[in-house]
Amino acid sequence: MTIQSQITPCLEELLWSWPSVIRHAQDGWARGFALSIAKQSRRKNWQPSVKQLEIMQRMVAELYRPPAPEEADDWNPIEEDDEGV
Repeated sequence: MTIQSQITPCLEELLWSWPSVIRHAQDGWARGFALSIAKQSRRKNWQPSVKQLEIMQRMVAELYRPPAPEEADDWNPIEEDDEGV
């Protein structure tokens, strides 16, 4: 089994999620990278470098990661009433 045959299914899964990655990427380097990958992926027989693939995997993983409690705006582990118990 070649590296190429191992990467292809993974790459197809990443590219399936890529439009969502682009929508959620902040301005700056991450957005530029996401747009660049989208453009390159349209080329016939394109394969990402090892480093590009690692970054793509990280970006897709972050997309589907549940928000940390401190990132959620209204999350409070302790229900507080108005009396300030």
